Amino acid sequence: MNNLSKFETFYLKIKENKWYWLFSIFCRLTLAIAFIAAGMVKIVGERFASGLSIKHPMGAYLVALHHTGYYYTFVGIAQIVAAILLIIPRTVTLGALLYFPIILNIWLLSFAVRFEGSFITSPLMVLANLYILIWNYDRLKYILPLKKFSSYGILEKPMRYSNKFPFKFFTGVIITVALIVLLAQFGYDAMPRNSLSDCKTQFKNTKNEAAGFRFCECIHNNGRPLDDCLEEFKNAKK
Repeated sequence: MNNLSKFETFYLKIKENKWYWLFSIFCRLTLAIAFIAAGMVKIVGERFASGLSIKHPMGAYLVALHHTGYYYTFVGIAQIVAAILLIIPRTVTLGALLYFPIILNIWLLSFAVRFEGSFITSPLMVLANLYILIWNYDRLKYILPLKKFSSYGILEKPMRYSNKFPFKFFTGVIITVALIVLLAQFGYDAMPRNSLSDCKTQFKNTKNEAAGFRFCECIHNNGRPLDDCLEEFKNAKK
């Protein structure tokens, strides 16, 4: 049995389990709610994360995005459309396909500028989106570059779900969430944070307090690029 056959055997099993199904609904609804909220801000013309200083790396990006006019509105509309498609059962797969490149871009942007506002949520949303795509593999397989796959077609909802709780899967979910939170808290020796005072808090009473304070001032007072401030911090820290 090849790897694809093993995956499809496992896939058929999870599609009959109530807990995997409920988790797919949870992912759909939370992703939809997040994009509806974010999309509406753009459609009405408000700046996203308006409390963030323009000197902050993400703040500067969001201000520039806000000034793109109808492109900013278009992004909001795309988010709303993706959210609505996710909510409607018959269009879930299309919604997940539209949602994925948008949230992947947000995740990469959040990590690139070390933005606390979505540093934890964006990777979790990417993983939730991937789960929905995998959950709908029976529909996606027809457009994937696979040489051979089972011909069972699009699966119907089972008459009766299995109630066996997948402890290993949800343990993995909890561990993944914990690792992402730990990365956000301890993965980097310098984070811009959302304000000067918050930024300085991470360096108080540490051996790199002076270098850290200069890093925070480099970001929040001087508005210099993140890479430049990080390079100075790296050279100054003990």
